[in-house]
Amino acid sequence: MSGEKNRDYYSILEVNQQAGQDEIKKAYRKKALQYHPDRNPDNPQAEEKFKEATEAYSVLSDPEKRAVYDQYGFEGLQRQGGGASYSDFSSVFNDFGDIFGSFFGDAFGFGQTRRSRSRKGDDLWVEVSLTLEEAAQGVEREISLHRKESCDLCGGSGVEKGHSKERCPSCGGSGEMRTSQGFFTFSRTCPHCSGQGEINRHPCRGCQGKGYAYKDKSLKVKIPPGVDEGMKVRLEREGEPGTGGAPRGDLYVGIKVKAHKRFQRQESDLFLEMEISPSQAALGTRIGVPTLLGDPVDLSVPAGTQGGALFKIKGQGMPHLRRDGRGLLLVKVKVKTPSDLTEEEKNLYQKLAELRGEAVGNSDKDGLFSKVKSIFN
Repeated sequence: MSGEKNRDYYSILEVNQQAGQDEIKKAYRKKALQYHPDRNPDNPQAEEKFKEATEAYSVLSDPEKRAVYDQYGFEGLQRQGGGASYSDFSSVFNDFGDIFGSFFGDAFGFGQTRRSRSRKGDDLWVEVSLTLEEAAQGVEREISLHRKESCDLCGGSGVEKGHSKERCPSCGGSGEMRTSQGFFTFSRTCPHCSGQGEINRHPCRGCQGKGYAYKDKSLKVKIPPGVDEGMKVRLEREGEPGTGGAPRGDLYVGIKVKAHKRFQRQESDLFLEMEISPSQAALGTRIGVPTLLGDPVDLSVPAGTQGGALFKIKGQGMPHLRRDGRGLLLVKVKVKTPSDLTEEEKNLYQKLAELRGEAVGNSDKDGLFSKVKSIFN
């Protein structure tokens, strides 16, 4: 596919980076309908655009792949082994019924009739709040969920023990009703079995035929060192149960990081402000700089340092999430003027000012105001 390293999936689907899943799905449906090979026979350019749109949708419709792509681009997907290829789009084509059903309706079989019997469970979302130290070290947290679990009485079948579901007499087990008009055959979901193809005449008393009940569940999640605000950790197959033997959905753990009273973070770097005196700034000094997780480190401040100067300390920032090493600790120096001088200290500052020819104090003796006043006398 052209532009292998510079492909822009958002541009391909003509959406912005803040687009929601519904907008992305709608944009893909439009592109797929426009460039589908069946609509454009013997048109290799249309086929190529169809492949590009499908590849873009396969990444942007997957929350985990999209997060990696947004942060690291296509090369990030390749490094994780999550890059899209047109030959592996089974999950996308499983969504075709949902994508095209609202456009064509159920008339041509694109609706949910055939998909309703077996469907992957819904994804779930929880949030955990970490301190900056926990985000730097990594942590294992126990989270609590209130999710669907198989009914204990029927084992998830929804049918009373000793009974089984019966084939729907209205649709013969197909889950759809078909009618013909001229050259066309139309289908719609069977209203008697709701597309299931089966009827439950003996629903389980424990779950009223649903096959599940809501229960509290505790899980442990390992959060790796270096996570940042807004990132997600995915626990596969820990979401809601699927239907018809389909797997559970996934559980996404959203990361929130509390503000630190001293350090500020930008990606893998940490920022810290340190105060020094005017004499230390003028003559130079060595100061102990606190670190997030370890002992203080020495920082040499050269003579003549100005307020606002920024010093870099390597390897004392946050861990890099996807590679070895840590970011920088950036120390901003603030020159603090003393406000509680003794008489001796005031005399020393006065002497320094005289040596440097600087005007100091609040007195107007020989000052600018006196000079201006003398002009008018």
